[in-house]
Amino acid sequence: MPDTPSVVEPVAVIAPARVLTTAEFHAAVKAEAPRIAVFDCDGTLWSGDAGSGFMRWTVDRKVLSAEAIARLDMRYRGYLAGQVSELEICGEMVQIYAGLTEREMRATAAEFFATQIEPNIFPELRSLIADLQETGVEIWAVSSTCDWVIEEGVRRFDIPAERALAARVEIRDGVVTDTLLDVPTDEGKVVSLRRAGITAPDVVFGNSVHDAAMLAIARRAFPVNPTPALLERSSAEGWAVYLPDAVAPK
Repeated sequence: MPDTPSVVEPVAVIAPARVLTTAEFHAAVKAEAPRIAVFDCDGTLWSGDAGSGFMRWTVDRKVLSAEAIARLDMRYRGYLAGQVSELEICGEMVQIYAGLTEREMRATAAEFFATQIEPNIFPELRSLIADLQETGVEIWAVSSTCDWVIEEGVRRFDIPAERALAARVEIRDGVVTDTLLDVPTDEGKVVSLRRAGITAPDVVFGNSVHDAAMLAIARRAFPVNPTPALLERSSAEGWAVYLPDAVAPK
């Protein structure tokens, strides 16, 4: 008796994410007539990772003690090896400054952002946010980078500090402590927004898979400069993506 032929299940084919032009991107956002817009920061408002960049910059400038540098280096190597989670390393990259003054950290963050990150701001995002603000849209920024850097960065977009949700620790008598207050990453970004009263934003913008949970609660998600993992998720979800000119293939 011949063998029964095996049945080959069809393989689902996921279409690649559509890439929007700048004109299409701006038009699509404005077509949503949003009242609340939420933006990730690193990789979304500017290129590069200000969180790890600030860590390396303060190490090079010896803001931290040799002991703190050694401890942070060991933990960051563990993170790169997959032995330390995103949540853990983002928290520790703020806690490591315990004992320094808030005034010193803000001055250091201001110099860092002005010299290392500001030139990398995406002008297309700056103009989009300015246009949204002109129509009264409430803009929020959410990031796992420390609040000193993020609050300095969002000033360039006229986003008030109270609408910037970032990794932060408790400050006591003007001194940084190691008591974590918030580390918005992955599902934690949704939690931080909910704590601020934002449960259903109209539009959300992010660049990494760590923004996926936040993108998923939006009426419309806008992946910007997506990492490979987020590009894959965008294809599966049917999210159109946008590549600012500075990072678009030439």
